[in-house]
Amino acid sequence: MSESLDALERRIAELRAEVRRALRVRENSLARSLRGELRRAEQAWDTAITAEEPAPPPSGPGTSLLPIREQAHQALALLGVPTAAKLIVAVNDALFSRTLRGSQLTSLRRDEERSFRSAPYARPYYLCAALTDRLSPARGLLADSTWAPERRVLGPLSPRVDFLTSTMRIAEHLTRLADPPPGALRLLSRMAQNIPGAVEGLVPADPATAIRAARAELEVHRATDAEQRAEVAERMGSRLPDVERLFGAAALSTLRGAC
Repeated sequence: MSESLDALERRIAELRAEVRRALRVRENSLARSLRGELRRAEQAWDTAITAEEPAPPPSGPGTSLLPIREQAHQALALLGVPTAAKLIVAVNDALFSRTLRGSQLTSLRRDEERSFRSAPYARPYYLCAALTDRLSPARGLLADSTWAPERRVLGPLSPRVDFLTSTMRIAEHLTRLADPPPGALRLLSRMAQNIPGAVEGLVPADPATAIRAARAELEVHRATDAEQRAEVAERMGSRLPDVERLFGAAALSTLRGAC
């Protein structure tokens, strides 16, 4: 990972700690300002990681020299939202010509939690859980621990917002490629079928058309979803210990205390 990415990750970790401190002493205006700076740092990290050169092509079909953890992380960095294992597998196959299995990602999340519990923050990032409005882990959804809390929690509109966002991110990635892989265009076409105006009879879907349609619907939901997520993130940040902020509150007593 480049020096600039390392610096961004250190700054993100510092900002997260500063936000927690501000919340503990009830400096709400400072916390809001720090969250804004944190979101900007996260966006800069996303831009930087997406611009990284892809790994060299593997020597054998469907194999990769990258560990499973890094393959999943690269797909999440591209999508930018909590994502189901099925879509991570599809993106990995369509855009990076690598083969993952959903079962590998299930066991990977458990490994990440064990690693964090044994040595908190020893790694620059963890593949953690997205959290529901009850602060429990959302079934099957992976997220990046370096994302702002508002990006890792879910409100009622979040599944639709995240679907639109991931479709748009895939389409934007394809517009940067001189010769998009056929499998990637097929994946975009399948996703665009679920967005009004994103296909317009074009097979495969046109990335620019898909972007416009996804962005138009996002504008309808974005503000409400952001408010709902901010409310969940505030409860998460003020009432859960670090490990449960990343991997969710499982105990019923914890859930009751957080709600």
